[in-house]
Amino acid sequence: MALTAQPMTDADPLDRRMHMVATGLLLAMAALFLAARWFADGHPAAGFVQAFAEAAMVGGLADWFAVTALFRHPLRIPIPHTAIIPKNKDRIGDALATFLRSNFLVPYVVARRMRRLDIAGAVGRFLANPDGAVAGRLRQGASRLAADVLEAMDQERLGGMAKGALVQRLSGLNLAPLLGQALDAAMREGRHEPVLDNAIRWAARALDDHADMIRQMVHERAGAIMRFTGLDEKLANAIIDGLLKLLMEMEVDPHHPVRLRALDGLERLAWRLQNEAEMQTRVAAIRDEIIANPAMQRWIDGLWEQGRTALLKAARDPDAALAGRLGEVMKQVGVSMEGDARLKAVINRFARRAVVGLTASYGDGIVKLVSETVRGWDAQTITDRLERTVGRDLQYIRVNGTLVGGLVGLAIHTVDVVM
Repeated sequence: MALTAQPMTDADPLDRRMHMVATGLLLAMAALFLAARWFADGHPAAGFVQAFAEAAMVGGLADWFAVTALFRHPLRIPIPHTAIIPKNKDRIGDALATFLRSNFLVPYVVARRMRRLDIAGAVGRFLANPDGAVAGRLRQGASRLAADVLEAMDQERLGGMAKGALVQRLSGLNLAPLLGQALDAAMREGRHEPVLDNAIRWAARALDDHADMIRQMVHERAGAIMRFTGLDEKLANAIIDGLLKLLMEMEVDPHHPVRLRALDGLERLAWRLQNEAEMQTRVAAIRDEIIANPAMQRWIDGLWEQGRTALLKAARDPDAALAGRLGEVMKQVGVSMEGDARLKAVINRFARRAVVGLTASYGDGIVKLVSETVRGWDAQTITDRLERTVGRDLQYIRVNGTLVGGLVGLAIHTVDVVM
């Protein structure tokens, strides 16, 4: 009659060895009992040995039955109140979930535990020393995860979402007031003067480059008498010389009337951009035309591809990404988080409130998940998992039961002989 507890096929080798030790010890006690019975009349000590072996067998058998009854029917006989864990797995799951909810997923318990944790300090040390062994492994693991997630996403859909979000932000941007404010600020600080000077010089160069075209236009529009007398060429040269002189005077004289008129126009434009609804509508229409332009759409597509490529490159090589300016910024943030007590307290308080809030909001959901997960397991699964966890200790119980039972039997026999 095999007194095995039917160990799992994937049990730990040490568990199987302890199972064999416990069963072997029980069989050894049986053999010792038979030997003591055989030599019972040959030596007075044989009675003590027999009493020890007999009680050890009883203790070992009792503990074997108790251990086996937890997980299955002993000898596959459906004895009442055996196979306790498979029969009560749902109740065990509910009890485990209730235990977690009552002792761990309670906001004040989580808050008390979080007060002992320095989240900001840990994050600060990680950022300040990204070359450490643990930090390096975390960074490598996080980078691989980020790269895998980014590559696994539907690129067409993800790109469409990113480009759509960019277009939406650009379309919702009210450019006119921003342009007006920028122009107003530039004029107050005098930054418009070089721009105006360059515009005047550009106009002078353009006029000089196209002097022949102006002469041709005057010649074509002049009458026959003017062409015959050559007055058309003199008129064209006078126009060109007059315009060049005007541009030169505007460049050297900051108070030239035409220059001041141009400045007045710029000030008026800045005011209209900021305050006039009609001008803002016209700027918005121009903005929408630019966004709808195919060239602009191609630029946005290229911008997304460049951003995605940069993200993948940084994710695949976090050391290179952290070696540049980004790395210096992250290290500085880490130093600040690690050394600034006030900042550390703020971050730790935020982390504590976030975790406590998650516990209060999702604690019941976690408990329900645990309960439903255990309920979803089949009886054999939960039996195997529990037996794999405590199987070695249960075999020690069998060994202890055998030895303690033998010692108790020996003590009773000794008292009986003495009395």
